[in-house]
Amino acid sequence: MQPSVDFWYELASTYSFLAAERIEALAEERGVAVRWRPFLLGVIFKAQGYDTTPFNIIEAKGRYMWRDMERWCDRLGVPLARPEPFPQNSLLAARTALALPDDARPEFSKAIFRAEFCEGRSISDPAVIADAVRQTGFELETAVAAAQTDLVKHALRKETDEAQRLGVFGAPTIVTPDGELFWGNDRLEEALDWARGRK
Repeated sequence: MQPSVDFWYELASTYSFLAAERIEALAEERGVAVRWRPFLLGVIFKAQGYDTTPFNIIEAKGRYMWRDMERWCDRLGVPLARPEPFPQNSLLAARTALALPDDARPEFSKAIFRAEFCEGRSISDPAVIADAVRQTGFELETAVAAAQTDLVKHALRKETDEAQRLGVFGAPTIVTPDGELFWGNDRLEEALDWARGRK
């Protein structure tokens, strides 16, 4: 049986963006399947007593993160633009991601991340959402309508609750079938190797 991992990501997260750019190629090299699972990190932050990201609360940490993003984007050959405000409101984008079929979710999510962190666009803007859906080839009206349903809204709440139950406290987080958690873009290789049994 092919090993697999759950890729928990927040569409307003800088390091989730980097992980989304890298995970498919790394997983393919190792023969690992990836399940893309968007959730709302802000809900978890609130449960931890934060009203925003720690990158905004701790000035030195935020300064380091943006410099680290510059280095990583240079390494990956992609531009970096700081969205305003940061973090963005990712609710509509996350609902739309869950409304799409599983095989369209990665392309949509990467398009959202690039609009946000490469172009500085607002991911709460329906036009940005529509552009990202079009890039998947999925029917736009179907995706937009589905994202507004109670079924999808409930599904996103359930996914966020499940992330919290698993102990996810930041994004991205990779969870392997044996329940091991790996937090951060810089843990992708380790997480995928662990899923293959190379511990």
